[in-house]
Amino acid sequence: MIKSRIIIFVIAIILVAVFFSLPKVVVDNENETIEKGAEAVDETKNTESGTSSARNEVNTSHSGEIPKDIQREIERLRNSFSLAENQENSVIFADSLAVIYKELSRLDSAAKYVELSKEDNELIGNAYYEAFSFAADVEKAERLAVKTREYLQKVLEESPDNSSAKIKLAMTYVSSDNPMKGISMLLEVVKEEPNNEEALFNLGILSVQSGQYSKAIERFEKLLSKNPDNVQAEFYLALSLMNNGQKSRARKLFTEIKNKSNDEQLLAAVESYLNEL
Repeated sequence: MIKSRIIIFVIAIILVAVFFSLPKVVVDNENETIEKGAEAVDETKNTESGTSSARNEVNTSHSGEIPKDIQREIERLRNSFSLAENQENSVIFADSLAVIYKELSRLDSAAKYVELSKEDNELIGNAYYEAFSFAADVEKAERLAVKTREYLQKVLEESPDNSSAKIKLAMTYVSSDNPMKGISMLLEVVKEEPNNEEALFNLGILSVQSGQYSKAIERFEKLLSKNPDNVQAEFYLALSLMNNGQKSRARKLFTEIKNKSNDEQLLAAVESYLNEL
């Protein structure tokens, strides 16, 4: 299995984009202990420029060109934001910029303007988490992880039972120099909520990343028993089965996905694996 291919497939079906740059970890389901495994996968990543000031953001730090008419609208809103005479107008312009950047998939810029226009810690934390999830540059991912923690930690202080916030917070630690803290948090969620789909999915993904395909199969099968329509889980179950030597089951699942999904990029990934099988 070629890791670079899997990275493309992960991004294509909207999963954690930094997944295969995470440290490999071993998740022991029986004893709920965690051991640090091999070093992080060595990947070459593009360095993107960025600033801490929303006003001084550089569009060239993102991939792709912004259409000129949208660029003009962004400049207009930025100027209006900078010259706003009161907080109410400032918030309106920041919110508009957040929407535009979100539509352009400039997720770090969108998160910055969400932070400037909203007071909801979870909403801001989730915006930074989404940007973190798709950050291709390690330094940018680390910076966005810190911002995610800043707000989601506040959410947990106010609502300790917010499992969604805890899971996202955990995933930022999994990609840090303390991955065991993140895994521990995910296991805590599963212990308290055995059928939590988000936690099961992320633990399954981490098991795939570390080559623990039997554990991955267990996680994804449990998730699919509760939600059989989760195509992402079905895809990774098939991938785990294939790598675990259960090629017949893998072929069957890949074929089912091919027959019911309309996602062209996902279908390309499925077709590639079917050809291998």
